[in-house]
Amino acid sequence: MRVASLDNPVRVDWFYDQRLRLDPAPYISGALEARKRLEAFPNTVRLDSVTAGHNGGIFNGPIFRRIYLSDPEHSVPFLGSKDMMTSDLTGLPRLRRSDAESGSLSYLRLAPGMTLISCSGFYAGRRSYVRPDMANIWSSQDVLKVDPDPEKIRSGYLYAFLESRFGEAFIKASVYGSAVKHIEPHHLADLPVPRFGGDLEQQIHDLVEEGAHLRAAFQAGLDTATEDLFHSVGLPELIDHRWHDTERELGFAESRWSSVSLRALNYSPRVRRLLDAIGSVEHTTLGEVCETGQLASGVRFKRIDADPDHGARLLGQRQGFWARPEGRWISLAAAPAGVRAEDETVMIASQGTLGEREVFCRPIFVTGSWLDHVYSQHFLRVVSGDPTVTGAYLFAFLRSEIAFRILRSMSTGGKQQDIHERLRREIPIPLASLADRERIAETVRQAYRDRDRADLLDDEARDLLTQAVEGADA
Repeated sequence: MRVASLDNPVRVDWFYDQRLRLDPAPYISGALEARKRLEAFPNTVRLDSVTAGHNGGIFNGPIFRRIYLSDPEHSVPFLGSKDMMTSDLTGLPRLRRSDAESGSLSYLRLAPGMTLISCSGFYAGRRSYVRPDMANIWSSQDVLKVDPDPEKIRSGYLYAFLESRFGEAFIKASVYGSAVKHIEPHHLADLPVPRFGGDLEQQIHDLVEEGAHLRAAFQAGLDTATEDLFHSVGLPELIDHRWHDTERELGFAESRWSSVSLRALNYSPRVRRLLDAIGSVEHTTLGEVCETGQLASGVRFKRIDADPDHGARLLGQRQGFWARPEGRWISLAAAPAGVRAEDETVMIASQGTLGEREVFCRPIFVTGSWLDHVYSQHFLRVVSGDPTVTGAYLFAFLRSEIAFRILRSMSTGGKQQDIHERLRREIPIPLASLADRERIAETVRQAYRDRDRADLLDDEARDLLTQAVEGADA
């Protein structure tokens, strides 16, 4: 249960400011406290006075029928409220191009420098920045766009404010609804934006922009590493594999079945063709690579909440794929050994359902700053025991569409699927030359160094803004 701060209790005039709104969100979220602080600030402007474009520059979109295609020539990447928080945008669904470019939806195309705010559902109120490589992506009606006017405000500065605790308090206080949360564009129109003059705002903008370019470099690095791997092993045809364009499995006969599994999905002919292709080049198996490493789920344990100064952030399958995770903080003293991860561990989401947009069988890579986190038992931990097949090289393969389909074919279980303990050991890992493996692995490592650097720059920009607001108020 949350209560208002005794140092700054709820006052009766606050109720009138909120038109007698009686739900507690505006009063205990810090929004009104932040608003009063910014009202006392010598120079603020309304948000809608520094935006431009469709609907004045603060807009979402209409509800519409979505028709998805797989052919890139006739479709465009489509971003939802959950996707906007992920660090790796590979594999976004693709909306029919003729619909996306129609007059009713063309304005949903993202532009670098926009701030995105999830405005419906469980994720309502979260923000992200449109980086340079997102220019050809369309967004759903559940994503609210804030399009800054470049003649009036720097885009990176505006994002830093909206991402700060001051902007967050206002945005989350605007959320309404019970079962399904919502934010509407007009709820944010009068949000007060502090102004500090050109130099500071430019400095903050430059930090955010540099971070955005590094995140674009992170995405490009991962894509390059995976493509390099398939080129290096002589399987370039697997780079742009279109699973949904291959013949559907409406019925097939299988003569190589065994007591290991009687489930038809585990004998998928489409996957068998992929396995045969990888088996035609030099390869090893995932079980052999991890023989002296680890290929198992994490330990189960009781979570004891702790504050950030005395605990570690716990990441589950949902938060593990976010650019900036927001998992709960737990006590390490009450957790068993092994909840952290070794450097270059590949974590595969190993429990879930078979929906195309679910993270089940998708991997993340643990290195750099993410070694500070702890991870739930719902990840399959892949730790190489072979120094010639590093975790970074493994990740370049396991993040591919090919590996995803192979892992999905090894599902076992009922409502909640898992990855078959024996079949996963038999996954073939294509082997490039030693020099190629090292180059591919280094590309992955550099991508994650770029991501860590981007996080630091975003934090620096937000800290500069917070210090400026608090310093002016002092």
